[in-house]
Amino acid sequence: MNRFEPHFPAGREAKLRYLDGDYQIVVQGDYVRCAVSGQPIRLDELKYWSVARQEAYASAEHALKRHLEVAAS
Repeated sequence: MNRFEPHFPAGREAKLRYLDGDYQIVVQGDYVRCAVSGQPIRLDELKYWSVARQEAYASAEHALKRHLEVAAS
């Protein structure tokens, strides 16, 4: 299954602890949600997150958008 299939997300939402260059699974699951868009991200497709904010992002654009929002506050 990939993110374009209509039944995604299947399974449970995971809870992760984001580290530098890696993450730890705290609660087993199949996906996490983007902190900006709310879109589900399969764990095997997760590439962008913030260690400081402990958030996942669906794309580099979402990560930049969040960075700019936080920097402006």
